[in-house]
Amino acid sequence: MKRDKLLSVVALSEKRKNLLIYLLEGPKALNEIKSSLKVTATGVLPQLRILQQRNLVFQREDKRYALTRLGTVVARHLFPLVKTLEVIERHENFWEEHSTEAVPMPLLLRIGELGNCELVENPPEHAYEPHREFLENLKRSTRVVGISPVFHPLYPEFFLRLAQNGVSLILTRRVFERVKEEHARTLNDFLNLKNADMYLYEGDIALACVATDVFFSLSLLCSTRMEPSIHTET
Repeated sequence: MKRDKLLSVVALSEKRKNLLIYLLEGPKALNEIKSSLKVTATGVLPQLRILQQRNLVFQREDKRYALTRLGTVVARHLFPLVKTLEVIERHENFWEEHSTEAVPMPLLLRIGELGNCELVENPPEHAYEPHREFLENLKRSTRVVGISPVFHPLYPEFFLRLAQNGVSLILTRRVFERVKEEHARTLNDFLNLKNADMYLYEGDIALACVATDVFFSLSLLCSTRMEPSIHTET
């Protein structure tokens, strides 16, 4: 009998995919598998047999199931793919409607690490105000690194207060000039702090992001407007 291609065996069955990823944690007894994956014995045993037949899983002498060396290779490559697809699927409209061109490819390839991300949107009446969740998370942070192509009158004083602990900012030339013109004293105080750094980027930046010890926030552009942000807490 002709066997299915290995890709079909792994990718076309949710149960087999979940089994391979779960067994990355280590050998598991059948009861552990049933409990963790919320499956019945009659539902999971045929899938385990298929994986055993394809030399991806074996049953140890203590009756626990474990990955073979080949199974470990497959599962370790499968895990980041599954996590990436989960992140994209959870907020599929966001990723479809926003440009990711400004995100460096090495970082875009790590999109699966945004597993706990959530979409944060301002209601229409607050469309031009900073996200409340964003500001609250910044207040909880002790170290802030950010990139901003957007000026907001609240930000200079806000980031000056944060800079007592440590802040590094990358601004576009246009944003910097506006801060310099409208908040010269605040800018001077910021630049005189030993824990504060500011860098200028002469071109345009098509995203805004902040990374702290508490959370990571990413805002992407759609058309000419700054759109909802994806952020995840650490």
